[in-house]
Amino acid sequence: MSAALDHVATAPLLSGPLPAAVARRDDPRETRMLVVDPAGGPLVDGRVGELARLLGPGDLLVVNDAATLPASLPGHAGAAPIELRLAGERPDGLWSAVLFGAGDWRTPTERRPAPPEVAPLSRLVFEGGLEATVLARDSAAPRLLTVGFDRAGAALWAALYRAGRAVQYAHTRAPLALWDVQTAYAARPWAVEAPSAGLPLGVELLSALRRRGVALARVTHAAGLSATGDAALDARLPLPERYHVGADAVLAIREARRRGGRVVAVGTSVVRALEGAAVAGHGALAPGGGVTALRIGPDTPLRVVDGLLSGQHEPGTSHFELASAFAARAALEAAHAHALRAGYRGHEFGDSVLILPRRG
Repeated sequence: MSAALDHVATAPLLSGPLPAAVARRDDPRETRMLVVDPAGGPLVDGRVGELARLLGPGDLLVVNDAATLPASLPGHAGAAPIELRLAGERPDGLWSAVLFGAGDWRTPTERRPAPPEVAPLSRLVFEGGLEATVLARDSAAPRLLTVGFDRAGAALWAALYRAGRAVQYAHTRAPLALWDVQTAYAARPWAVEAPSAGLPLGVELLSALRRRGVALARVTHAAGLSATGDAALDARLPLPERYHVGADAVLAIREARRRGGRVVAVGTSVVRALEGAAVAGHGALAPGGGVTALRIGPDTPLRVVDGLLSGQHEPGTSHFELASAFAARAALEAAHAHALRAGYRGHEFGDSVLILPRRG
């Protein structure tokens, strides 16, 4: 999803009934995919299920295996109703979070009432007795908080799963279950919103890719919030996010390079993880983890990733800017215009775009 307005626009790209995530995961034929050739070849309308034909032996598909947390916490600050949306766990065990006023996902974020003023050491109370203390407010965006919870470890995780629910936006038609925002390969609970580019990739398609000789690798990236309703804060998205790149992924990338294959990232979060790790390694990719604040755009040199499977994102969003590192802006704008005319769906349960360079 983009960091722009989250309501349903009138353009076909953002409208129409949204298919269920589970159905789309089980049948990638339900997800359309627009294929973009960075070298300027014609646009191709296809389906995600055709990945096994478009990729081949030696290519590597890298996914983000972060599971999605129930990061929306309804509660109260004093007597005032609030919603706290977690933005990510920090290395010190504290959490970054964004405070919303009364209401819920049914109201577009930019139309939600402002949250109450909360000073440092204010207490926020959630369902089941979970409490958080406000430890700091961002000087430029007072809704961006640093909070500490009243419990840790397994007790905190259990409380979060009791009190929280999936972050969702007004373009959805019904409440989301937490299962609806999980990929088929979800593992560590790091993401506060779904790494949604991978939602259509089910077990059958992944198996077909392996049979085709396409290698698969995984990294973990704490995919963050994509919209806050605060224009100034939205302009800063994505916020710094943690990542981990394992030794198996590094070896798989080296093998793909040795074989002349392409490294294709499933989602912008994978690009941030791999390119952020390469920047941290001064150009060399090595196993390990950290936090990346890397913002990727048309002038960013890509050290690791060659291609990108992503959702449909409109110009002016951070996701579109990241995609412009893979293909010329004019080509992406033409692809977006084509997607509008052809009725592609946007947002996290929408259709896909594959930016895929030719081999060799």
